[in-house]
Amino acid sequence: MNQIKMSRIKTCAFGLGLFFASASAQHGTPSTGEWRVNGGDSGSTRYSPLDQINATNVKNLQVLWRWKAQNMGPAPQGAWEVTPLMVAGKLFFTAGTGRTVVAADAASGETLWTYRGDDTAERGAVRPNNRGVSYWSDGKGDDRILFVTPGYQLVALNAKTGLPVSGFGTNNAHVDLWQGLDRPVVEKGTIGSTSPPIIIRDVLVVGAALKVGVALPKKENVPGYIRGYDVRSGKLLWTFHTVPQAGEFGVETWGKDSTGADSWKFTGNTGAWGPLTGDEELGYVYIPVEAPSGDTYGGQRPGTNLFSDSIVCLNAETGKRVWHYQLIHHEMWDYDIPAAPILLDITVNGKRIKALAQVNKTAFTFVFDRTNGQPVFPIEERPVPKGNTPGEWYSPTQPFPTKPAAFDRQGVTENDLADYTPEIKAAALKLASQYVIGPIYTPPIVKDTGGKLATIQLPGAGGGANWMGASVDAETGMLYIPSVTTPYFSSLQPGGTRSEMPYIAAGGLGGPNVMGLPLIKGPYGRITAIDLNTGDTAWMIPNGKPGDNIINNPALKAAGVDPSNWGGAQRSPILVTKTLLFEGSNNLRVIDKATGAQIHAIELGAQLTGGTMTYLANGRQVLLAVVAGTGGSGAELVAFAIPQPGEKPRVNAAQEQ
Repeated sequence: MNQIKMSRIKTCAFGLGLFFASASAQHGTPSTGEWRVNGGDSGSTRYSPLDQINATNVKNLQVLWRWKAQNMGPAPQGAWEVTPLMVAGKLFFTAGTGRTVVAADAASGETLWTYRGDDTAERGAVRPNNRGVSYWSDGKGDDRILFVTPGYQLVALNAKTGLPVSGFGTNNAHVDLWQGLDRPVVEKGTIGSTSPPIIIRDVLVVGAALKVGVALPKKENVPGYIRGYDVRSGKLLWTFHTVPQAGEFGVETWGKDSTGADSWKFTGNTGAWGPLTGDEELGYVYIPVEAPSGDTYGGQRPGTNLFSDSIVCLNAETGKRVWHYQLIHHEMWDYDIPAAPILLDITVNGKRIKALAQVNKTAFTFVFDRTNGQPVFPIEERPVPKGNTPGEWYSPTQPFPTKPAAFDRQGVTENDLADYTPEIKAAALKLASQYVIGPIYTPPIVKDTGGKLATIQLPGAGGGANWMGASVDAETGMLYIPSVTTPYFSSLQPGGTRSEMPYIAAGGLGGPNVMGLPLIKGPYGRITAIDLNTGDTAWMIPNGKPGDNIINNPALKAAGVDPSNWGGAQRSPILVTKTLLFEGSNNLRVIDKATGAQIHAIELGAQLTGGTMTYLANGRQVLLAVVAGTGGSGAELVAFAIPQPGEKPRVNAAQEQ
């Protein structure tokens, strides 16, 4: 059943009236060659129209410079999830476990200034990773870098000098984001931010990352409200309650727990830890809201639980809800929305649509008209399996988009098990008999119920897609999604003295193996191209590199099975340019975006963990990759360019694979 035709509260369809306004298309980064927003543009397309580097000359790329994060923070940063910004010839990014803000020359990599405001010891950090900074300018010389510290303070720096901006906030250019929460922060590292704010119409919108339910087995936590601040003064303008409070729209979707207490009063999380998206012309921000606490058990919060696992469109200036759509009712799979919504203009059946595409851990892609939240392709409420965990509440249906098709495997049948040889298949069937298998949204079980150990959940709790999300060719409407096929073995155990909840998570990723191999067969990583104008899949290719346990597996070698093209669990954000697609799982691969064929590859000796991006420096296109640290060394930025006549590379030339 279409979600719009059902009850507004129960199905989380669209609130407020329809709003139509003229809006320019999202066309990626500007023609000036800058990269001013985390996702390239405010619509998170990760698309650049630059084409100096093309299929003909990409094989000539050489390393221009390297910038190492070795000494940024108390320990070297291994996995670096940042996407640098480039504005007016300068790069801006956070680096190291201490979240130092850095400005560097975009042409040479020379460090220009750094800023370190360490509040980690006092407040703790919810998670060590961070994805960068935000940039704002009034166009009259007031240029700012905005970022959130590990201790959840919003800071404004002068983009030219790196000095704190006087007049912003109340304490040395700081805004204390702990202030204004409706519940006290009772322990360090409970709430913070891992992605940069989004700035729309001079309003700086900040999300929240919360300590995850698996690590915090409590029914209570701080809710991750969304807040808007004046970018000039730091003044709080509005707060949007991702868990509705008394009298607010959707509060009825939060039932009472076993003691009769209203679950909206104590349930936490429901933050937006992934990157946010906005439309400057419409004046809207789009919030990908995560799961409520706890991630895999929700008996204490019966109901569909708005606005968890929802896309929420807010008026950036007022914080008022324009529309929303809930992608998962009553979360119990840790399938929260980790990726930025992508904004683009598409043509469907001859009609031009200002669209929003949302990829998810479930491996679904939901496509909406971003002006009003109407699905571009029908979304059906379909029945899903019901579990038998005592006290749990089960939604009878979940939303299924009719298009596009899922971009990774969903659910588990015997056909999904490893079957490379008769011996491996027999072992896989025997092992799988100890677990519950079924379609997507098969609920977790209490361990040892009916002699079963867990539910095999696919995609796993890490996705499908994750914070890397997807990228889109803003001119053609082709969406490119990196994903992995890694199951989660989902089970519950009694909360006992560890939790107020009767059950807490007891599962894990990966799970047992079959003759040294994963129980689920490959490919284990892929890139899928989807034409959003039609909703059809254009191509899919394996992505990443299988682990050594697969490459060197004796059973496969004995059977003459070659697993080299099965892909792996590595993934990083995709960059799309006028002519090419760049992907960086375990090396920097250059792909024909029309066919998926590999054109070139550059071996970097480590996995790419952050956002590959590109820009113009002195009229020259530079490709910048974020590479993980190896052997205890810090991660690094590696800049590539086509060599100019007579130019010698600053370091050894990149090696073609």
